[in-house]
Amino acid sequence: MAQQIADRRDVDFVLFDQLNVDSLSKFSQFAEFNRKTIEMIVSEARNLAIKEILPTQKEGDEVGCRFDGGIVTVPESYKRAWKLFCEGDWVSTHVDPEWGGQGMPHVVAMAANDYFMGANFSFMMYPGLTNGAASLIENFGTDKLKKLFLPKMNSGEWTGTMLLTEPEAGSDVGRLTSTAVKNDDGTYTISGNKIFISSGEHDLTDNIIHPVLARIEGAPAGTKGISLFLVPKVWVNDDGSMGDLNDVVCTGIEEKMGIHGNSTASLTLGGKGKCRGYLLGEENKGMRAMFLMMNGARLHTGAQGFACASSSYLNAVNYARERIQGRHLLDSAKHDAPAVPIIQHPDVRRMLIIMKSYVEGMRSLIYYVAMIIDKAHLGKDEKEKANYAAIVDFLTPICKGYITDRAFEVCNHGMQVYGGYGYIKEYPQEQLVRDCRITQIYEGTNGIQAMDLLARKTVMDGGKSMMALAKEMQDTINKAKTIEVLKPLAEKLEPMVKRMGDAAMFLGKSMMEGQVMNAFAFAYNFMDVVGDVIMGWMLLWRANTAADLLAGGKRKKDEKFLDGQIKSAEFFINNMLPLTNGKVETIMANCCAAVDIDDEAFGGK
Repeated sequence: MAQQIADRRDVDFVLFDQLNVDSLSKFSQFAEFNRKTIEMIVSEARNLAIKEILPTQKEGDEVGCRFDGGIVTVPESYKRAWKLFCEGDWVSTHVDPEWGGQGMPHVVAMAANDYFMGANFSFMMYPGLTNGAASLIENFGTDKLKKLFLPKMNSGEWTGTMLLTEPEAGSDVGRLTSTAVKNDDGTYTISGNKIFISSGEHDLTDNIIHPVLARIEGAPAGTKGISLFLVPKVWVNDDGSMGDLNDVVCTGIEEKMGIHGNSTASLTLGGKGKCRGYLLGEENKGMRAMFLMMNGARLHTGAQGFACASSSYLNAVNYARERIQGRHLLDSAKHDAPAVPIIQHPDVRRMLIIMKSYVEGMRSLIYYVAMIIDKAHLGKDEKEKANYAAIVDFLTPICKGYITDRAFEVCNHGMQVYGGYGYIKEYPQEQLVRDCRITQIYEGTNGIQAMDLLARKTVMDGGKSMMALAKEMQDTINKAKTIEVLKPLAEKLEPMVKRMGDAAMFLGKSMMEGQVMNAFAFAYNFMDVVGDVIMGWMLLWRANTAADLLAGGKRKKDEKFLDGQIKSAEFFINNMLPLTNGKVETIMANCCAAVDIDDEAFGGK
């Protein structure tokens, strides 16, 4: 059975029915992106993903990357896929055409990436990191750096990375020890060791461009003294020609649980004292610049986890339709009754509808955030742009933290639907579980995302972004109350929006009263509460859209699909959302055991 990646009906439903993405074409910046053009883009992405990228997934996992004497080779099949990917200009879909991009809306690029990442997300890490590194140069680089690097990075001729983590400075970036000394020609000599560098060394391209965090001699301690530098693997001369190898040496790659097709490298910079780099942006402002890339990477990570979940769900539902095993429950006493497809068994249906509701809600949320990014760029004034940007900031830890948690859960259900076959390598489900797991860890662990959501995005924001989203939710709820079949769902979601706000105020008050440790001990619960309510909102929004289309009678061929949208909302709001109330009660109970327990009481010695 062929592996599945994304349901085209659902992609189109979110783009055109729920979000009305083609309305962006009324703005001059996106005038060419009408519905016909968007459909063509998604179709081309789907074709390339299925025909060329998906076949690389298994080899990427089984062969993986190889390290030999500082040289890293990628799976051979990646090279053809990379060539075709670059020829299609897919590396820089939403990048400004001035620098070699296609200039398409972020939300359309997200739909294309839905297919690409579902086909092989370890392969897609190479262009993903490149796109992030190029964005740093576009935003903080001098004209010289932009001209030297952007055209070749945006075309895929060169790739990029992000050198942040060190052996003693993982999430605590302020403890990094990499140093930079200014040279007479304005460049800097860089020295340090970096680990866990995705796409850090490989033979896909002739050059790899590394944004590197380091501290200039004499700079303040902590994150305030960190600067950002651009360090190419091969030095680039002022005329754009390739120079000598820079002093950047790969000392090894990690053997990982998943994403074997992407090289996770350890790099030594300046081992011979000859590593050169350019300052990117201002001195001591490196973290501010890097967070531009980090926030984009966190949204990208949510999309990676979601892509695994989407594939796992579609594989599972198709397998459940074909796998014949066991009599129908109502015929269990009839020994001569025929075996039926396992999709007819209640517990399998339970797992499938859990997967379905999460996958649909996650797709809507990810596309919605991408469209809000587009709206932020198109805003009529700075205030409107700032409001959109604040919503994106608030939803970023939800996309990275909550979505990847639920995506892993979906992948586990997907393995379970297959039973024993799900656990063996002949079928794709176990790889999706292994690949998906990293999304909960890198680009800031999900615990860090929860703390960021509570402290920076809720308490320090004064709850403004949450209230703006709550207003959007209320509009959806009010609309649903006018539709008979959805009114009971609206009436159940509405009080949970208030409960979400109550939890935020309770934790904010706890922090103000000095119970900081305890408040952060409940940050993860809070992220779950916010994520659950947003899932309920997205699913109810989808149900509103489906109900309107059904009432219009114009989509007869899609009646079962549209009814399925209503069923997803019905299931989630009636079966999953009540559990959210328990999470709120847990927060309000304010049990201090996790903080009060003595370190030695955990045992383990």
